[in-house]
Amino acid sequence: MQFKKRFTLILMCGTLAVVAYIVYLHGIANHGVRATIQRYEKRHTGDRNPRSFLADDVEGVFSTDDHNSTVNRSQWETRLDWRKCRMETCFDFSKCSKGFKIYLYPRQAPVSEPYAKILSVIEKSRYLTANPLEACIFVPTIDTLDQDVLSKDYVPNVDKKLQSLPFWNGGRNHLLFNQYSGTWPDYSEDLKFIEQAMLVKSSMSIDWIRYGFDVSMPLFPKDHPQSGGDLGYLNNASNSIPSVRHYLLAFKGKRYLNGIGSDTRNSLYHIHNGKDIVLLTTCKHGKGWEKLMDDRCLQDNDEYEKYDYKKLLYNSTFCLVPRGRRLGSFRFLESLQATCIPVLLSNGYELPFSEVIDWNKVVVWADERLLLQVPAVVHSITESSILAMRQQCQLVWESYFSSVDKIINTVIEVVKNRIQNHLVRPSYHWNTVPGAHVVLPEWSDIPSNYPFYFSPFGETPRDKFTAVVYATTPVTTSSPSLFRVLRMVSKSQYCHKVIVLWHCDVPPPPSQKWPTDLGIPVRVKTRDIKSINARFTPYKEIETDAVFNLDEDVLLTTDEIDFAFSVWQEFPDRIVGYPARSHHWDESVGRWKYSSRWTNEYSMVLTSAAVYHRYYNYLYTTYLSPMILAKVDECNNCEDILMNFLVTHSTRLSPIKVTQRKQYKESLQAQTLDQIGQLHFQQRQECLEDFVDYFGYMPLLHSVVRLDTMLYKDPVSNMRKKYRQIETVQS
Repeated sequence: MQFKKRFTLILMCGTLAVVAYIVYLHGIANHGVRATIQRYEKRHTGDRNPRSFLADDVEGVFSTDDHNSTVNRSQWETRLDWRKCRMETCFDFSKCSKGFKIYLYPRQAPVSEPYAKILSVIEKSRYLTANPLEACIFVPTIDTLDQDVLSKDYVPNVDKKLQSLPFWNGGRNHLLFNQYSGTWPDYSEDLKFIEQAMLVKSSMSIDWIRYGFDVSMPLFPKDHPQSGGDLGYLNNASNSIPSVRHYLLAFKGKRYLNGIGSDTRNSLYHIHNGKDIVLLTTCKHGKGWEKLMDDRCLQDNDEYEKYDYKKLLYNSTFCLVPRGRRLGSFRFLESLQATCIPVLLSNGYELPFSEVIDWNKVVVWADERLLLQVPAVVHSITESSILAMRQQCQLVWESYFSSVDKIINTVIEVVKNRIQNHLVRPSYHWNTVPGAHVVLPEWSDIPSNYPFYFSPFGETPRDKFTAVVYATTPVTTSSPSLFRVLRMVSKSQYCHKVIVLWHCDVPPPPSQKWPTDLGIPVRVKTRDIKSINARFTPYKEIETDAVFNLDEDVLLTTDEIDFAFSVWQEFPDRIVGYPARSHHWDESVGRWKYSSRWTNEYSMVLTSAAVYHRYYNYLYTTYLSPMILAKVDECNNCEDILMNFLVTHSTRLSPIKVTQRKQYKESLQAQTLDQIGQLHFQQRQECLEDFVDYFGYMPLLHSVVRLDTMLYKDPVSNMRKKYRQIETVQS
């Protein structure tokens, strides 16, 4: 009996020990799986929205005594590991209750040239506010861009300078910019002074970035243009076909003989064949390179000198972008501009704006440890895929990287997306033409409401337009030109309503003196019509897709109105109209010139008789800087030129001129310089120059296209023609 009791006791103890051991192993396994999942999310989460900052993460940053007490907010803010910051833990959303506004601290000291360019962008931003109490985001003017202690642009003691800012508050809601962190030999990314501030950094690694909080931006050189920038190389049609260029894969750059980043570039000679794959490196850089040179240096240096970098860049299908001392490289932006598909050799690099840009459509990822596989990878990509990737290179370059303006404005929009979740742009806004900057989500969350997406989504514009007539002269006769225009427009089968903008010193005539037989509603607006910019205000009364903007004295017939609208329905993202103007480059004075000469070539269609999508009214008043709108107000002129700049800049497409009868042509020809006034013409010339400065380049595109009606001037009976008035009305 005693034996049975002892056996039973031993069996129970053994069973409990086995169960305890299994539970122990299960806990270890779960911990390992969770750690593995966390590492995977950190490196590979496609939407870059890793899990929230949970309570079990906090335990590791408080002492044992804190575990037994309530964690208050002051402890959280002073003892938190800032590497774990997320928007929900380190950002004060209450400061954004008045909208998304940016406060720029006053400049206190000189800054480096690149940081001066960044501050200049923010100074011109439409989100800028002079009142820090209503600001959502704060940007210090303390230069944190270069934190390499060996650099001449290095600014010491930035931590103390930042902490002395009146609204620093541990860095909450502050935006800090950095291109270079750390120094020889490890080039550490650790920047402890950032605290709770969001960091906008070049060469950001996936191991360091705080996803959904920090922003990875590109490494750009000091001479990167402030605005405008070079167009993508694919703009020239001859550069797109054939899709494969002379060289398949190319690179030309420094070879580091030792230290971080040297392994990758020192191995490139293994796949260089001097034919379709040309990978050139030189040892000639830095001090004392001769003391470190290896057996290949002289041969590499000789081969390096045989090729011109620009020719190699623009004649290659793929461009190798290996890491430098840091993960980023100037070659990345150069490849995008040349529409040479980047092949990245930079393990762990968090690509710029990866939160919104779909880089899978643009770049080829390679592994530094598998260099010998790179030729096989690029050989496997089809020509159709190559052409699509090159087109996407051009899109992201021109939309987000071609200038400092575009880079920093992209940073601002990414941050704004996080704060105003109800206005988040979908991925196709960022990754399809025309890019996200000119697609303002405040306008609508329905793609078909934007002129850019009619074709991709198979939509067509509605078959009505709203006429907006700009009136500046008193009505003094029984049949004034304004009333003639109203009768002409009202006869159009496509006219939904008319809005008259009364910009005149005297009040409009009483209602009983206006035409009563028009058959369509007419709304006369007098309030706040104090600026010539008012003709492009997005009035709530404009309910149609199309806006037909007209001057009060325009000489058009109903047929011409109908024909222009029918053409616009085929090209809803462009300005379509009658009076055209042009511009040209004057080599003798080195500047752009405005021209009103009657020629076959044009680059502008004036809005005195033009139809366009109503979204451009919203873009005009919301997207453009108040400074440039004030310029138009100041001269009370040039609003039509500015609208052409804006639409062409947004679409990269020229306006469309349509048929006009001879009478209109003679009317324009009669407008000599003496008649329109020397001052008027000089103002438009100055406006053209100011607008080029504002956009940073000349966006206007020349065209020789003119669309005429069917059977226009054909020797057939006029009864067979749809728009009969165009030819029959005499001057």
